Formats: sequence, C-alpha cells, structure tokens
Amino acid sequence: MPLDQIDVDKLGTGEETQEMTFLEHLEELRWHIIRSLVAVVGLGIVLFFFQGWLFDTVIFGPTKADFFSYRAICSLSNSVGLGDMMCFVPPDFPKIATGFGEPFIMSIKVCFVMGLIIAFPYVLWEFWKFIKPGLYSKERRAARGMVGICSGLFMLGVLFGYYIISPFAVNFLAGYQIPGVQNTPTMSSFINYMIMFTAPAGLIFELPIIVYFLSKVGLVTPEGMKKYRRHSIIGTLMLAAMITPPDVVTQFLIGIPLYILYEVSIVVSARVNRENEEF
Repeated sequence: MPLDQIDVDKLGTGEETQEMTFLEHLEELRWHIIRSLVAVVGLGIVLFFFQGWLFDTVIFGPTKADFFSYRAICSLSNSVGLGDMMCFVPPDFPKIATGFGEPFIMSIKVCFVMGLIIAFPYVLWEFWKFIKPGLYSKERRAARGMVGICSGLFMLGVLFGYYIISPFAVNFLAGYQIPGVQNTPTMSSFINYMIMFTAPAGLIFELPIIVYFLSKVGLVTPEGMKKYRRHSIIGTLMLAAMITPPDVVTQFLIGIPLYILYEVSIVVSARVNRENEEF
C-alpha cells in the first residue's frame, strides 16, 4: 500500500490527483475513529435503556434451565435415542454485587461491550474506508467483500461462544465445589467470564482472513500449514485450554472448531497461492 493515500486508479488517466500529508492522514483517521466511537456509544446508550431485558434475557440467559442450548441438546439427545442422557441444566446460584457502585459500573460495561459487538461491522467498514484509497486496483478487487466476510465470521464466533461455550462453562464453574467452601459468584466475575467466553471466540473465527492476508504477502503457504498440521492440533488444544475453564468437554467444544478453521485456512492459503502464481 503506498504511503501517501491517493486514488491510484486515476493515475495515467489525465485526472489530477492530490496527495495527503501526514497530518491530513491523522485528521482523516481521527474522524473515522470518532464516527466509530459514536456508533459504539450510541448503541450502548440505547441498550442502557433496555438493561433489564439485556441482563435478564442475554447476560443471565445461560444460567436458566430454559436457555435455548439446554433445550436443543436435550432434544438432540432424545432424537438420537439416548433419552435424557445428554440433558443438563445449570445449578441455581445467586449473583451478588459487593461494591457500592458495582451494579451501575457493570451496566455501563455490559452496554459498552454489547455496543462494540453490534457495531463491529460498522467499525470495520470505517477502517476499510480509511485504507481503501491507498490500495491498488488489484488489491481492492482481492479485498472485495472482506468487510462482510470478517463481520460474518466475528458474529458467528460470538454466537458460538454464547450458545456453545457459555452453557458448558457456566455449568462446570457454577457446579464445581470445594469441601467447606460456598461458591457465591459476584456479578462482576460472572460478566467478565461471559465476555471471555464470547468476544475471543469472535476474534478466533477471523483466522481464515488472517491467513488470507499472510498468504498474499507470502508469509504463509499451504505446504507449510500442512507440514505443521500435527503441531496445530496441540496449539488449538492449548489455546482452547486458555480461553475456557478446565473442563475437557468445553475445551474440545472450542478445540474442534478451531482445528476446522485451520483446515479451512489451508484451503484459503492454497487458493491465494494459485492466484499469486497466475499473476
């Protein structure tokens, strides 16, 4: 990408182009950041007025027996002839606020994080608008539709973390007992864990996009990824262990999709490699 952000498509057409100075670049970037923040904060403010629904239905959803994932897993168990063998519900546990302003602070935090997740496609689009003028025509064509693909993968990862990782993690952590110790989770710790179960999963699902760009610049090849396939299995299990509770079932639930993403990334890298050879 050229250092000066100019419309390279107009080069050689006789049309006048105007280069941007470093300070103009910073000013342009500042406005993209401001518009992104306005979108995030605006959505956060709207969610704050619906915080009762947000907490009861979304945040505390995985702690309820009628949560979608529990019902779906139980229905699947019955449909394959296992009866209620796979059915489970989370233990009933209170969530307490120990700090004087903890409910208010947590409300602000949840609304901001949810606003960021919902506004992610728009934030990504603003970032794309900033870097697009500095790309060549071939680079623009190669990145066509990237905003939509990245947004879709991120949302898919967040939903996977919410509907798959969270129920198993909540069930394990809330049900884990040490003799003589009463497990009474605080509101802040529960919310922090819910964020950890969902947001990182959204970023992890961006792996094929990262591999795409690394393959474009020649840092990643399909042959190299195939060579280290066995190492990737260990790596995905280690990563799953870091972002999930010490529960084997939960770790495999995140580890298997991670490995599938790795295999998809090999296909993406091979396609990019073929395109590079054609050019």
